[in-house]
Amino acid sequence: MTAAISVRGLRKSFGSLVVLDGLDLAVPEGSVFALLGPNGAGKTTTVDILSTLTPADAGEARIAGHDVRREPDAVRASIALTGQFSAVDNLLTGAENLRLMADLLHLDRRTGRARAAALLERFDLGEAASTSPVTYSGGMRRKLDLAMGLMGDPRIVFLDEPTTGLDPRSRRAMWDAVRDLVADGVTILLTTQYLDEADELADRIGVLDGGRLVAEGTSDELKRTVPGGHVRLQFTAAPDLEEAARVLGVPVADRAALALEVPGDGSVAALKALLARLDDARLDVAGLSLHTPDLDDVFLALTGRPAAEEVPS
Repeated sequence: MTAAISVRGLRKSFGSLVVLDGLDLAVPEGSVFALLGPNGAGKTTTVDILSTLTPADAGEARIAGHDVRREPDAVRASIALTGQFSAVDNLLTGAENLRLMADLLHLDRRTGRARAAALLERFDLGEAASTSPVTYSGGMRRKLDLAMGLMGDPRIVFLDEPTTGLDPRSRRAMWDAVRDLVADGVTILLTTQYLDEADELADRIGVLDGGRLVAEGTSDELKRTVPGGHVRLQFTAAPDLEEAARVLGVPVADRAALALEVPGDGSVAALKALLARLDDARLDVAGLSLHTPDLDDVFLALTGRPAAEEVPS
């Protein structure tokens, strides 16, 4: 699959502070890549470099096939950036904000108005189009901000902490907007302080710490790297419980509930092997549930600190 974003050996320091220390990254077209990391890990610096706002000290980055350092104009024509803080103009109406972006992008009047109208409808902002963003909710402002970035019809969108400070309903509205973009083939690089957001949206997740990508994979792959996963087996009779405990070599976790907990990584292969052992012993299982560590556990294991301490960086 073609990489929409390709990064090799990216380095960036501010004085004696090393922020990025040889970052490698590849994001396939039409996917969501979530970048997680504690405060100061380099998430926002990465986005700033890839969107041509900050030069890298070393390394190579290509966006939609264009070299960030040598072809900045081509990169800017391919991307949209929605930062941590809304960039809408409160002196203009919602529709006027979009038409301003059309003018800045040198779109002709007819194309600009048509694209603005389509985006207002897409983000359910039609009824508020003629009013100032001062009257908007936080979620509406973020949607307008995203719509402004999409006026140029970009194929790659950088979302830097897009739902910080939003209420749960507004966050989910933004999630739906992201899913719609990906369904249209847009590539998303998302930085977030919300682990559930990465879990919900990302095809792949990278964890930054100390300027390096310390882990990368799908949500399930990352969870399987952390100890604590297990399969809980339920039986209907105490003799079956005791025999299963003997066969599997595990202690009885809950005698009253006739349950065993068997350590495992949650993979299909491990689950098949477990059921085969029970089948060979002619033991029937009344119920089965899979328990894996969550992304909070992954974050703590990889960075040495809980995600609750993370703040935007």
